Amino acid sequence: MKLSVVHRTTFNYASAVTQSVNTLHLEPRTFPYQKTISALIRVIPATRVKRFTDLFQNITQHFELPGPHTRLEIESRIKVHNLPLDISLNSREATLDALNDTSVREQTWQYLQESRWVSRHPEVWRQAVDITAGYTSIYNQALALMSWVHREFRYEPGSTNVNTHLEDAFAMRCGVCQDFTHVMLGLCRAVEIPARYASGYLYNGPKDSLVGAQASHAWCEVYLPWAGWIGFDPTNNTLADERYVKIAVGRDYEDVAPVRGSYCGTGQCRMEVQVEVAKI
Repeated sequence: MKLSVVHRTTFNYASAVTQSVNTLHLEPRTFPYQKTISALIRVIPATRVKRFTDLFQNITQHFELPGPHTRLEIESRIKVHNLPLDISLNSREATLDALNDTSVREQTWQYLQESRWVSRHPEVWRQAVDITAGYTSIYNQALALMSWVHREFRYEPGSTNVNTHLEDAFAMRCGVCQDFTHVMLGLCRAVEIPARYASGYLYNGPKDSLVGAQASHAWCEVYLPWAGWIGFDPTNNTLADERYVKIAVGRDYEDVAPVRGSYCGTGQCRMEVQVEVAKI
Protein backbone atom coordinates (compact mmCIF):
# COMPACT_ATOMS: atom_id res chain seq x y z
CA MET A 1 0.00 0.00 0.00
CA LYS A 2 1.26 3.46 -0.91
CA LEU A 3 0.13 6.39 1.23
CA SER A 4 0.59 10.15 1.09
CA VAL A 5 0.40 12.50 4.08
CA VAL A 6 0.08 16.28 4.20
CA HIS A 7 0.54 17.70 7.70
CA ARG A 8 0.18 21.47 8.14
CA THR A 9 0.60 23.28 11.48
CA THR A 10 -0.12 27.02 11.63
CA PHE A 11 0.56 29.38 14.53
CA ASN A 12 -1.15 32.80 14.47
CA TYR A 13 0.13 35.18 17.15
CA ALA A 14 -1.82 38.16 18.54
CA SER A 15 1.28 40.34 18.09
CA ALA A 16 4.73 39.94 16.62
CA VAL A 17 7.00 37.38 18.30
CA THR A 18 10.76 36.83 18.02
CA GLN A 19 13.45 34.23 18.77
CA SER A 20 11.35 31.29 17.63
CA VAL A 21 13.26 28.00 17.99
CA ASN A 22 11.65 24.77 16.77
CA THR A 23 12.39 21.05 16.49
CA LEU A 24 10.37 18.81 14.17
CA HIS A 25 9.71 15.09 13.83
CA LEU A 26 7.77 15.06 10.56
CA GLU A 27 9.91 13.03 8.17
CA PRO A 28 10.04 9.22 8.38
CA ARG A 29 13.12 7.13 7.94
CA THR A 30 12.79 3.77 6.26
CA PHE A 31 11.54 1.15 8.74
CA PRO A 32 10.90 -2.57 8.30
CA TYR A 33 7.63 -2.85 6.34
CA GLN A 34 7.81 0.87 5.42
CA LYS A 35 9.89 2.63 2.77
CA THR A 36 9.99 6.39 2.34
CA ILE A 37 9.31 7.43 -1.26
CA SER A 38 9.60 11.20 -0.77
CA ALA A 39 9.53 13.82 1.98
CA LEU A 40 9.43 17.61 1.89
CA ILE A 41 9.37 20.06 4.81
CA ARG A 42 8.35 23.70 4.16
CA VAL A 43 8.53 26.56 6.67
CA ILE A 44 7.04 30.07 6.27
CA PRO A 45 8.61 32.60 6.96
CA ALA A 46 11.38 31.01 4.92
CA THR A 47 14.47 30.02 6.87
CA ARG A 48 17.27 27.50 6.84
CA VAL A 49 16.18 24.10 8.18
CA LYS A 50 18.89 21.83 9.58
CA ARG A 51 18.36 18.08 9.23
CA PHE A 52 19.96 15.48 11.52
CA THR A 53 19.36 12.12 13.21
CA ASP A 54 18.57 12.05 16.93
CA LEU A 55 19.52 9.46 19.56
CA PHE A 56 16.66 7.19 18.49
CA GLN A 57 17.66 7.41 14.81
CA ASN A 58 14.65 9.60 14.03
CA ILE A 59 15.08 12.13 11.23
CA THR A 60 14.83 15.51 12.92
CA GLN A 61 14.64 19.09 11.64
CA HIS A 62 15.59 22.24 13.51
CA PHE A 63 15.13 25.89 12.57
CA GLU A 64 15.23 29.34 14.14
CA LEU A 65 13.37 32.58 13.32
CA PRO A 66 15.09 35.42 15.21
CA GLY A 67 13.17 38.25 13.52
CA PRO A 68 9.61 39.43 14.30
CA HIS A 69 6.71 37.50 12.77
CA THR A 70 2.99 37.14 13.48
CA ARG A 71 2.44 33.82 11.73
CA LEU A 72 4.37 30.54 11.43
CA GLU A 73 3.41 27.74 9.06
CA ILE A 74 5.07 24.32 9.01
CA GLU A 75 4.06 21.87 6.31
CA SER A 76 5.28 18.36 5.58
CA ARG A 77 4.42 16.28 2.51
CA ILE A 78 5.47 12.65 2.55
CA LYS A 79 4.84 9.48 0.57
CA VAL A 80 5.56 5.97 1.81
CA HIS A 81 5.26 2.41 0.54
CA ASN A 82 4.05 -0.03 3.19
CA LEU A 83 4.25 -3.81 3.06
CA PRO A 84 1.75 -6.18 4.72
CA LEU A 85 2.68 -7.07 8.29
CA ASP A 86 4.07 -10.61 8.57
CA ILE A 87 4.92 -12.09 11.99
CA SER A 88 6.34 -15.62 12.03
CA LEU A 89 5.00 -18.35 14.30
CA ASN A 90 8.33 -18.42 16.17
CA SER A 91 7.96 -14.73 17.02
CA ARG A 92 4.34 -15.15 18.09
CA GLU A 93 5.30 -18.00 20.43
CA ALA A 94 8.50 -16.43 21.86
CA THR A 95 8.66 -15.93 25.63
CA LEU A 96 10.59 -13.43 27.72
CA ASP A 97 13.48 -15.88 27.95
CA ALA A 98 14.23 -15.16 24.28
CA LEU A 99 15.07 -11.54 25.22
CA ASN A 100 18.11 -12.53 27.27
CA ASP A 101 20.47 -12.43 24.29
CA THR A 102 23.10 -9.70 24.82
CA SER A 103 22.47 -7.95 21.51
CA VAL A 104 18.72 -7.90 22.15
CA ARG A 105 19.18 -6.49 25.64
CA GLU A 106 21.31 -3.68 24.22
CA GLN A 107 18.51 -2.76 21.81
CA THR A 108 15.72 -2.93 24.35
CA TRP A 109 17.16 -1.91 27.73
CA GLN A 110 16.12 1.73 27.57
CA TYR A 111 12.54 0.72 26.69
CA LEU A 112 12.17 -1.12 29.98
CA GLN A 113 13.02 1.92 32.11
CA GLU A 114 10.96 4.77 33.47
CA SER A 115 10.73 7.86 31.26
CA ARG A 116 9.33 11.35 31.72
CA TRP A 117 5.68 10.43 31.11
CA VAL A 118 5.80 6.71 31.92
CA SER A 119 6.59 5.58 35.47
CA ARG A 120 6.76 2.20 37.21
CA HIS A 121 3.69 2.66 39.40
CA PRO A 122 2.64 -0.15 41.79
CA GLU A 123 -1.00 -0.05 40.63
CA VAL A 124 0.04 -0.30 37.00
CA TRP A 125 2.32 -3.25 37.82
CA ARG A 126 -0.45 -5.03 39.73
CA GLN A 127 -2.87 -4.55 36.85
CA ALA A 128 -0.33 -5.76 34.28
CA VAL A 129 0.35 -8.93 36.28
CA ASP A 130 -3.37 -9.68 36.49
CA ILE A 131 -3.97 -9.07 32.77
CA THR A 132 -1.09 -11.24 31.57
CA ALA A 133 -1.70 -14.14 33.97
CA GLY A 134 -2.02 -17.36 32.01
CA TYR A 135 -0.28 -16.06 28.87
CA THR A 136 3.22 -17.33 28.14
CA SER A 137 4.25 -15.61 24.90
CA ILE A 138 5.19 -11.96 24.62
CA TYR A 139 2.83 -11.61 21.66
CA ASN A 140 -0.22 -12.89 23.54
CA GLN A 141 0.64 -10.84 26.60
CA ALA A 142 0.86 -7.70 24.46
CA LEU A 143 -2.47 -8.52 22.80
CA ALA A 144 -4.07 -8.94 26.23
CA LEU A 145 -2.66 -5.62 27.49
CA MET A 146 -3.75 -3.81 24.32
CA SER A 147 -7.28 -5.22 24.52
CA TRP A 148 -7.58 -4.30 28.20
CA VAL A 149 -6.63 -0.65 27.58
CA HIS A 150 -9.03 -0.45 24.63
CA ARG A 151 -11.86 -1.96 26.69
CA GLU A 152 -11.33 -0.12 29.97
CA PHE A 153 -10.42 3.37 28.73
CA ARG A 154 -12.76 5.92 27.18
CA TYR A 155 -11.54 7.89 24.16
CA GLU A 156 -12.34 11.48 25.12
CA PRO A 157 -10.62 14.39 23.31
CA GLY A 158 -10.02 17.36 25.59
CA SER A 159 -9.93 15.31 28.78
CA THR A 160 -6.11 15.36 28.81
CA ASN A 161 -3.26 17.33 27.24
CA VAL A 162 0.32 16.75 26.07
CA ASN A 163 1.52 17.07 29.67
CA THR A 164 -0.75 14.36 31.10
CA HIS A 165 1.25 11.67 32.91
CA LEU A 166 0.59 7.95 32.68
CA GLU A 167 -0.53 7.87 36.31
CA ASP A 168 -3.17 10.57 35.73
CA ALA A 169 -4.57 8.87 32.61
CA PHE A 170 -4.55 5.52 34.42
CA ALA A 171 -6.59 6.99 37.28
CA MET A 172 -9.09 8.78 35.00
CA ARG A 173 -9.53 5.82 32.64
CA CYS A 174 -9.87 8.20 29.68
CA GLY A 175 -7.81 10.23 27.23
CA VAL A 176 -6.64 10.18 23.63
CA CYS A 177 -4.21 8.01 21.66
CA GLN A 178 -1.20 9.52 23.44
CA ASP A 179 -2.62 8.52 26.83
CA PHE A 180 -3.70 5.06 25.67
CA THR A 181 -0.15 4.52 24.41
CA HIS A 182 1.51 5.75 27.60
CA VAL A 183 -0.69 3.44 29.67
CA MET A 184 0.16 0.43 27.51
CA LEU A 185 3.86 1.32 27.68
CA GLY A 186 3.65 1.32 31.47
CA LEU A 187 1.81 -2.00 31.56
CA CYS A 188 4.29 -3.67 29.21
CA ARG A 189 7.38 -2.40 31.00
CA ALA A 190 5.91 -3.43 34.36
CA VAL A 191 6.07 -7.09 33.28
CA GLU A 192 9.47 -6.72 31.55
CA ILE A 193 8.17 -6.45 27.98
CA PRO A 194 10.26 -3.88 26.05
CA ALA A 195 7.89 -1.25 24.69
CA ARG A 196 8.42 2.06 22.90
CA TYR A 197 6.27 4.97 21.73
CA ALA A 198 5.58 5.34 18.01
CA SER A 199 4.09 8.43 16.38
CA GLY A 200 2.75 8.97 12.90
CA TYR A 201 -0.51 8.75 11.00
CA LEU A 202 -3.32 6.33 10.26
CA TYR A 203 -5.13 5.77 6.99
CA ASN A 204 -8.84 5.18 7.41
CA GLY A 205 -10.00 3.30 4.33
CA PRO A 206 -13.58 3.36 3.04
CA LYS A 207 -14.49 0.29 5.10
CA ASP A 208 -12.56 1.24 8.25
CA SER A 209 -13.81 3.13 11.30
CA LEU A 210 -10.51 3.67 13.08
CA VAL A 211 -10.09 6.34 15.74
CA GLY A 212 -7.22 8.76 15.18
CA ALA A 213 -7.29 8.94 11.38
CA GLN A 214 -6.87 12.33 9.69
CA ALA A 215 -4.72 13.51 12.62
CA SER A 216 -1.40 12.71 14.26
CA HIS A 217 -1.64 9.29 15.87
CA ALA A 218 0.31 7.28 18.45
CA TRP A 219 0.65 3.61 19.30
CA CYS A 220 2.83 1.20 21.26
CA GLU A 221 5.57 -0.96 19.77
CA VAL A 222 6.61 -4.19 21.47
CA TYR A 223 9.86 -6.01 20.74
CA LEU A 224 9.21 -9.56 19.52
CA PRO A 225 12.22 -11.89 19.16
CA TRP A 226 13.13 -12.54 15.51
CA ALA A 227 10.51 -10.01 14.33
CA GLY A 228 11.77 -6.79 15.90
CA TRP A 229 9.48 -3.91 16.85
CA ILE A 230 5.81 -4.60 16.13
CA GLY A 231 3.07 -2.01 16.64
CA PHE A 232 0.05 -2.56 18.90
CA ASP A 233 -2.58 0.20 18.80
CA PRO A 234 -4.66 0.23 22.02
CA THR A 235 -6.84 3.06 20.72
CA ASN A 236 -8.21 0.80 17.99
CA ASN A 237 -7.32 -2.63 19.42
CA THR A 238 -5.42 -3.66 16.31
CA LEU A 239 -1.88 -4.30 15.14
CA ALA A 240 -0.19 -1.40 13.37
CA ASP A 241 -0.29 -2.79 9.84
CA GLU A 242 0.13 -1.24 6.38
CA ARG A 243 -2.49 1.42 7.21
CA TYR A 244 -0.05 3.07 9.62
CA VAL A 245 2.61 5.62 8.65
CA LYS A 246 5.39 5.64 11.25
CA ILE A 247 7.38 8.85 11.67
CA ALA A 248 9.36 8.60 14.90
CA VAL A 249 9.95 6.35 17.91
CA GLY A 250 11.14 6.95 21.47
CA ARG A 251 10.59 6.25 25.15
CA ASP A 252 7.39 8.33 25.27
CA TYR A 253 5.81 11.42 23.68
CA GLU A 254 8.66 13.61 24.90
CA ASP A 255 11.03 12.02 22.38
CA VAL A 256 8.81 12.20 19.30
CA ALA A 257 6.67 15.37 19.44
CA PRO A 258 5.89 16.40 15.82
CA VAL A 259 6.48 20.09 16.54
CA ARG A 260 8.15 21.43 19.65
CA GLY A 261 9.36 25.00 20.09
CA SER A 262 9.61 28.20 22.05
CA TYR A 263 9.52 31.94 21.28
CA CYS A 264 9.60 35.37 22.90
CA GLY A 265 6.42 37.43 22.83
CA THR A 266 2.69 37.24 23.41
CA GLY A 267 1.08 34.27 25.08
CA GLN A 268 -1.97 34.63 22.84
CA CYS A 269 -1.50 32.15 20.03
CA ARG A 270 -4.00 30.22 17.92
CA MET A 271 -2.70 26.90 16.61
CA GLU A 272 -4.39 25.06 13.74
CA VAL A 273 -3.44 21.55 12.61
CA GLN A 274 -4.57 19.89 9.39
CA VAL A 275 -3.69 16.32 8.42
CA GLU A 276 -4.68 14.56 5.22
CA VAL A 277 -3.84 10.89 4.68
CA ALA A 278 -4.66 9.34 1.31
CA LYS A 279 -4.03 6.13 -0.56
CA ILE A 280 -2.09 6.60 -3.83
